[in-house]
Amino acid sequence: MTFFQAPPSLGNQFTDDPFLQSYLSRALPKDMRREIDAEMSDLGERAGGDLYASLLAGHADEPTLVQWDAWGKRVDRIELTPHWKTMATIAAEKGVVATAYEKKHGEHSRVHQFALAYLFDGSSGVYTCPLAMTDGATKTLLTLGDKALIDHAVPHLTSRDPKSAWTSGQWMTERTGGSDVAITESVAKKVEGSDQFRLFGTKWFSSATTSQMALALARPEANGPGGAGLALFYVEMRGSDGMLNGIEVNRLKDKLGTRMVPTAELTLNGALATPVRGLTDGIRNMGAMLGITRTWNSVCAVSSMRRGLALSRDYAKKRIAFGAPLADKPLHVDTLAGLEAEYQGAFLIAFRAVELLGKEEAATITEEESRLLRVLTPIVKLVTAKQAVAGSSEVVEGFGGAGYVEDTGLPRLLRDSQVLSIWEGTTNVLSLDVLRALGKSGSVAPVADEIRARVLGSDDATGQAAMQALAHAGAWLEGARTRGQDAVEAGARRFALTLGRALELALLVDHGAWAKREQKDGRTAAAAKRFARHGVDLIVDGDDLEASRALANGGRLDVD
Repeated sequence: MTFFQAPPSLGNQFTDDPFLQSYLSRALPKDMRREIDAEMSDLGERAGGDLYASLLAGHADEPTLVQWDAWGKRVDRIELTPHWKTMATIAAEKGVVATAYEKKHGEHSRVHQFALAYLFDGSSGVYTCPLAMTDGATKTLLTLGDKALIDHAVPHLTSRDPKSAWTSGQWMTERTGGSDVAITESVAKKVEGSDQFRLFGTKWFSSATTSQMALALARPEANGPGGAGLALFYVEMRGSDGMLNGIEVNRLKDKLGTRMVPTAELTLNGALATPVRGLTDGIRNMGAMLGITRTWNSVCAVSSMRRGLALSRDYAKKRIAFGAPLADKPLHVDTLAGLEAEYQGAFLIAFRAVELLGKEEAATITEEESRLLRVLTPIVKLVTAKQAVAGSSEVVEGFGGAGYVEDTGLPRLLRDSQVLSIWEGTTNVLSLDVLRALGKSGSVAPVADEIRARVLGSDDATGQAAMQALAHAGAWLEGARTRGQDAVEAGARRFALTLGRALELALLVDHGAWAKREQKDGRTAAAAKRFARHGVDLIVDGDDLEASRALANGGRLDVD
């Protein structure tokens, strides 16, 4: 008899997710939980059903750029994949952005919204990219307070009607570089007799270029160099005539992953734009958007880890090797257990940031929590992104040869996860952001207070491992500062990752104790012990900068 391997399949991604169920039972009021269960279950059913089937069926589909019509007129029209169009409709109808701004559940509205995003992401083909920027643009416009722009754009950005819903782009990256936006070359020229400007320049990466609007950085002609001379502008893609608004689409980017996302290189050739707030401090004014998009990045990283686990678990029950299912093989079980521990830690730290964001927006946040949120946002983004990449690699390997074959849909998990450590700031850039967020004193107090509160009453080695890593990180930073800025910068990545992993472990200890007490479930407590064994303290004392430079640059290192 000819053998055919049964492929992995997915069930309801809400009801089949025990950790999500456990977290929501703890994080949300009981009446709210009951109210949203049906909505979450419906999206979970679709995420594991027809939306996942659609994603697999269109695994090779990509957007295409049609630059000219049949008569030689330049049109720069981007044709989207069928799956991407479906995702736009579902995202609007399910309120994946709108839920946060309807604020039906007060400070818990962000947890509700990001739980939806977590379920939606895995089968969306990374439609969460434009949703993140849409959320960020909405938050930015509301924060900066231009009433005319708010009244005009926000109802579209938060609409549940697919016919009127907009998404937003974010135009910062230029040929000069990604994170160093202070050297932006785009110029804004004032339109005589108007408050508007025309933008000229090149935007090297414009994700989700089919969005109806974007927030862009450009330098007004009268301003000098540097970041303070940049201004933030509101730009609509098309004019009232339906034609592109002084925008040319040079090409679509040929990327490693996120291949359904229509990422383009644009030339701004007189794009009509409106200043969002003043004609300076554009980078600072983008702060609200970056905070939101980094939070989305973190939640999508967790969603990616969960999807890989769901597929791996189902496959382990179906794949027979050496006379037994993989699910019965101790070594395979050990591998999956490690992935689960990392996923749970990533989930808890990502949703801790979500909780604090919701409290900030509901004006129920304390000053201590506000300080924690400032430093937590870059930490969460950097640590969860690295976990997602490592986890996706393990998942692909766990499928053997099938994990390397495109039409199984598995290679996409790894390719798409790699963007998470790049988009909205690389690990190194975010590590420096963590140092800035700690302030001139460099005190780790905001993170320390959170970790102590989470392990309070825990006298086992697991909770103590978090405290020990925290203490080591604080001592290292104090010592590195005495040696100079180069010493601080050289160890910034290990420092930030240690803070992140120590906090993840503390959150696991805390939730594990709650689950044992309230649900008689010891899985998260077991995950905490496993997570601690993976390593939490990444600090290296006494870095040799001279040796590092020689190793990095291929130079000679003289010895006595």
